[in-house]
Amino acid sequence: MKRLMQLGLTLFFMLVSSNLFAAVEDLNPEGKFKVIPALMMIALLVLFVLVGVFAKAQNTEDYWAAGRGVGQLGGGMAIASNWMSAASYLGMAGLIYLKGYFALSYVLGWTGGYVLLLVLMAGQVRRYGKYTAPDFIGDRYYSTTARLLSSLIVIVISFVYSVGQYKGIGMMFNWIFGINYQMSVFVGTGVVLAYVLISGMLGATKNMQVQYVVIVITFFLPLFFIAHKLGYFSAVPQIGYGAALWDIGHGGNGIAAASADPSYYLPFSNYTAYHWFALCITLMLGTAGLPHVIGRFYVVPRVSDARWQVVWGLFCIALVYWTAPCYAAFAKFSNLLGTAGVNVSPDAIVVNAAELAGLPEWFAGFLAAGGVSAAFSTVGGLLMAGASAFAHDIYFRVMNPNATEEKKMLIARVGTIILGVSIIIAALNPPALIAQITAVAFSLGANTFFPLFLLGLWWSRTTKEAAIAGMVVGLVVTFGSMFLPKASVLAYYIPFTSSAILGVPAVLITMIVVSLMTPEPSQEIKELLYKVHNDE
Repeated sequence: MKRLMQLGLTLFFMLVSSNLFAAVEDLNPEGKFKVIPALMMIALLVLFVLVGVFAKAQNTEDYWAAGRGVGQLGGGMAIASNWMSAASYLGMAGLIYLKGYFALSYVLGWTGGYVLLLVLMAGQVRRYGKYTAPDFIGDRYYSTTARLLSSLIVIVISFVYSVGQYKGIGMMFNWIFGINYQMSVFVGTGVVLAYVLISGMLGATKNMQVQYVVIVITFFLPLFFIAHKLGYFSAVPQIGYGAALWDIGHGGNGIAAASADPSYYLPFSNYTAYHWFALCITLMLGTAGLPHVIGRFYVVPRVSDARWQVVWGLFCIALVYWTAPCYAAFAKFSNLLGTAGVNVSPDAIVVNAAELAGLPEWFAGFLAAGGVSAAFSTVGGLLMAGASAFAHDIYFRVMNPNATEEKKMLIARVGTIILGVSIIIAALNPPALIAQITAVAFSLGANTFFPLFLLGLWWSRTTKEAAIAGMVVGLVVTFGSMFLPKASVLAYYIPFTSSAILGVPAVLITMIVVSLMTPEPSQEIKELLYKVHNDE
């Protein structure tokens, strides 16, 4: 057995060191080790692990729900950090760089979803008082089958979402340390697994608060210098970049009129209003249906704190989302200007923007460190959500209800390792841009969990049969849309990254019809919902 393990490890390291999976752009083809950015990165990694050690989870309530002791502002910062993934920090700017106005649907969709959460779910979910999303579904719909199916969906969402984050980590490690992308994925995510296994949700939550501060500082500070370097209003670059948009579209500030690209800022010049709206709605509903976001409401001591942490979280998120389009526009401007000598990748455009503007290497390193921090914060929450679905919702709730605390913690950590290693393998050759991979996870969350939580909280007549049927329909719509012929009418109206525009109505109709055709839930369920909607 020992020899087999050694052989397996040898083959794995040969695999990640080879070019077999080399589909991601090499941001550091010279293999240069960037000293100052590396020191910044190492300091951050040490800080994250230390925070995890000193805030280590002592039991399953700490591991899954942070002991329910996180305050409003701290919870809001943790929500924002948990949300500020590589898709937000790196991928969003990359898509805006590529697609211009169309990609603003990511900004509106991802922030608008928190308004839905605030109005429809935050207080009710916290008042319900369970650990996880499958916990709610299993109890509300009084069904082991519904619990198992929802647990598997949580694991799939965590898997898909994390692939994009691992890609971001790998690209930043590649840029800083000069090792190839595949080895960068392995090394970077190994550190993530270490601190999640050590700390659990309590340590991860404390880390998320620290990581949010890191994200804001690293995202804001270089932008002032980039705007100044390019000759735009630098006191508030989020306002000054409007002039850069004008120059991109019309020519000016060194850009010839013949090189201008007005389609960059014109609405619907390359994409239809329907596709913009479909993506925006999918991201909104997906935000309100992601299990690792819903899980944040379980870690606060009171219902009012759950609502206020959403408000604070939205404020903290808006600070970063206000800034991402600036990086995209400044990089686009520099590219049209003809700046040479930089390996440009859409998924690294935030770092590339500093390089294209001619700023010192450590400025770009500052941004790369922030990008890794953003990916770390989200991966921590995703791994916790996936592991808790396996250990708490499947193993403890279904397979072994008499499991000891030690046994549950062991299973949680084993689940974290299995999920983490599986994601590494998929991230070695990611199928799309970071934000596009993430959008698929949002589609799945929107098509499954959002309708179940919406009707489960607000319509007492919803039955277990309806919940199971709704999840099945949601899975079919989400994954079926990926296999539609690109030229077909269905593919036009149900894009795989925006399938919730028709998927959610289909699931809601299915659940309502099935509920009316099946026996009503028990009086106990109806009384529970009454309590869920009562004030504290």
